[in-house]
Amino acid sequence: MLKLLLLTIAFFVISHPISSQESNKANISTTEKKENYFYDHDLLPKNFHAKRRNVLRELMPEGSVAIIFSNPIRNRSNDVDYEYHQDPNFYYLSGFREPNSLLLIFKEDIVIDSVKTNEILYIPEKDAEKEVWTGRQLGTQGAMEKLGIKLAKKNTIFTEKNFDFSVFSEVIYINPADDIRDDKNDKGDLYNLVKVFRNRIASDKVKSNKIKLKNFLDQLREIKQPEELALIQKAIDITCDAQIELMKSLTPEMKEYQTEALVEYIFKKEGAEHPGFPSIMGSGENSCILHYTSNRKPLLKNELLVSDIGAEYHGYTADVTRTLPVNGKFNEEQKIIYNLVLQAQEAGIEACKAGNKFWDPHTEATKVITEGLLKLGIIKNSFHVNKYFTHGTSHYLGLDVHDAGTYGPLKENSIITVEPGIYIPEGSDCDKKWWNIGVRIEDDILITASKPVILSEKAPRKIEDIELLMREKGMFEK
Repeated sequence: MLKLLLLTIAFFVISHPISSQESNKANISTTEKKENYFYDHDLLPKNFHAKRRNVLRELMPEGSVAIIFSNPIRNRSNDVDYEYHQDPNFYYLSGFREPNSLLLIFKEDIVIDSVKTNEILYIPEKDAEKEVWTGRQLGTQGAMEKLGIKLAKKNTIFTEKNFDFSVFSEVIYINPADDIRDDKNDKGDLYNLVKVFRNRIASDKVKSNKIKLKNFLDQLREIKQPEELALIQKAIDITCDAQIELMKSLTPEMKEYQTEALVEYIFKKEGAEHPGFPSIMGSGENSCILHYTSNRKPLLKNELLVSDIGAEYHGYTADVTRTLPVNGKFNEEQKIIYNLVLQAQEAGIEACKAGNKFWDPHTEATKVITEGLLKLGIIKNSFHVNKYFTHGTSHYLGLDVHDAGTYGPLKENSIITVEPGIYIPEGSDCDKKWWNIGVRIEDDILITASKPVILSEKAPRKIEDIELLMREKGMFEK
């Protein structure tokens, strides 16, 4: 068979000689591919990051400088690291996705090495040997060309030369992570960048503040720009597709880890880089554990499965939860609790209006759940509602699954989740028929000038719609 294949290829080459023009095209294509740092063509454009830096400058005090560090490289075990994930604030302002880096943003133009600039990015320089092992690097020239950074320099320049922070009216920064390892062979690694920075601002002559910058970035990131909304909607659509496929494919013969594998396969199939957080696939008694992630239990036919998942697409994550009957049909007790949570969610979504308090959706959802549990006799007084509804209803969504925000009045073009739940673990002080029923329903809501928009509406929420979809065959059953 191999011989026949080789003969076929040889015949094709002889019969279809490549012209010099075609050969040149092939060489150009190969060269372009080698030089291409970005394989995706729908990443945030460089002018997005530049505009965000300019908006930050408008908030900064006169004569100040803002300092933002990259995320550390996290070690999994021995000589194996976790796949690198950039600090969201750093990525938001720069678009740079490599470690061991430092971004300085100046309120006004300054002159550095005869170059007038209002920003400087210190990053690792391109290293051909490292690129063989860990992939292509952008380098200082690439950062200026591809990302629109006005001035980029090798990170060791910051650690080796004295950058005088006393000339600024104020140095505003966010405290770096506290799990940074020291690479003894790299003088420009994050450990040294942070160490040198802290030593330089320790002087009495330097006025520094580690609160203001976080507050400024909370304001900026809370309100999503059009480019961000497009990426978040993509992440949400992928996540909804995964929930829909799970509904079609779910059977009592499966294990929790197989449901996890299925949804994360859809993530990758549709272009998401990662899950935005560890997938929560809790069935039976595990449906009552809020952040259950071990996902090892076999599914049983009369149980519920809480599927709390989110695809991360180009840095932005979704967060959508559906609760499904493993055998395709809710029993009576499950229906009652499920519809109570759905009613609470609809009340919470109704409160998602610009100008309302951030906590209004939680207040409205809690009212519904409290009244419902009292009527069912599951609680004896309203104060006991927090035994079965133990978490907040909303959080911001964006570059982080629990994204940055001010937690003040809801603002147009911000995105929050609405995710009430009821969790009745075995041994609860109520009728045993309710035990091990855990239900959470979560959707991603865009705040607008008028009605809230359910961005994750694609994935069914109503019992009849879920049961109807679960009668269909999944992609692996056909």
